[in-house]
Amino acid sequence: MTTVTLIGAPTDVGASVLGASMGPDALRIAGIARALRGLGLQVQDAGNLHGPGNPQALPQDGFRHLDEVVHWNRAVFDAGAAALARGELPLLMGGDHCLAIGSISAVAAHCRARGKRLKVLWFDAHADANTPETSPSGNIHGMPVACLLGHGPHALSQLTGGTALAAGEIALIGVRSVDPVEKRFVAEHGIEVYDMRTIDELGMRAVMQAALEGVDGDTHLHVSFDMDAMDPSVAPGVGTDVRGGLTYRETQLCMEMLADCGCLASADLVELNPALDVRNQTAELAVDLLESLFGKSTLMRPR
Repeated sequence: MTTVTLIGAPTDVGASVLGASMGPDALRIAGIARALRGLGLQVQDAGNLHGPGNPQALPQDGFRHLDEVVHWNRAVFDAGAAALARGELPLLMGGDHCLAIGSISAVAAHCRARGKRLKVLWFDAHADANTPETSPSGNIHGMPVACLLGHGPHALSQLTGGTALAAGEIALIGVRSVDPVEKRFVAEHGIEVYDMRTIDELGMRAVMQAALEGVDGDTHLHVSFDMDAMDPSVAPGVGTDVRGGLTYRETQLCMEMLADCGCLASADLVELNPALDVRNQTAELAVDLLESLFGKSTLMRPR
C-alpha cells in the first residue's frame, strides 16, 4: 500500500503577496488526509516544517529574501529526501512555488542514486524562468525553473551538489503569463511547453498524451501544481491570478490521466492563498484534484 507523506511548508517568503503561508492548514481543514485515506492510501501527516518568517524586505542583489528562501528549501529538501528514502510518496503542501526548488532537487538526487528517469510536469500560469538579472521584482517564486536548470544563486541551484534538472526532464503546462526574457530562456534551453494556446488548439487530452510520452515504469513522475494554473473564476484563492487558465474539467482530465499512467511518485501543491479565497473553496478544489491525481475517477466505463 502506498504511503503518502504530507509535508507542510507554511511560508510565502518567495512570493509577491502574503497569504500562501496559510496554505498547508487550509488543505488540512479541507480534509486532505481523510480524502486520500478514503482512496485506500496510507497517509502520514509529517506536520509543518519550520523556518524564518517573511521580513517583507526590498530586493538585494536581484533577490528578495534569499537567505529565508534558502532555509526553507533546505528544510523541504531534507524532508522530501527522507520520505523518498523510506519508500514513501512525498506531497509538499505549500507555501509558494519557490519551494519546488527543494522538493524537486530531492527527487532529482533520489532518481540519480537509483538510476531512474525523471519527468517533472509543471502546471502554472507562469514560466517561473526568471533569473536575478531578468526578474522585475526579485521574487524567487518567479525563478524556480531557472534555478532547477542551474541558473540562479549557488545555494539554490546546487542543492544536490550539481544542477538538478536537464531541460528535457521538465514540461510546462497551462502557461499564459510570460515575460519576454522568459520566452527567450525557454526557447534557448529547449524546454517542453504547452501554453494555453496549445491547449486551446489541441485539446487537453492530446497535450497530456504528448507530455506523458515516454513515461513508463522506469520513470519517476513528479507533478508540481501551482493553483494559479487554473482560471481564477474556478480557483480564486491564489496570489498571482491570470485570466484564461485551465477549466475544472480540463484539470480533472489532467489528474485522471496522470493517475492512469501509474508513475506518480512525488508531488507539490503550491500557491494556495487562503487570504484571497472565498470560504476555502480553492482549498476544497485542491483536495478534489488531489483525489483524482491519486486515483479517484469519474469514468463509468472500464479503464
